[in-house]
Amino acid sequence: MKAFVDRDTCIGCEACEGICPDVFSIDDEGKSVPITDDIANSILESAQDAKDNCPVSAISID
Repeated sequence: MKAFVDRDTCIGCEACEGICPDVFSIDDEGKSVPITDDIANSILESAQDAKDNCPVSAISID
């Protein structure tokens, strides 16, 4: 599984990073970026929680 962030939609609220710092980080532009190419099964639920809690639905996981 891999996380994707729509940078045009992201508002940089940092919720995803707070929920799942192993998958998401905030870059120099204040936007969320995935920091892993493959989400480990052990943190998949946390990554899904980050997706579900994004206030602007900027995150997808496929």
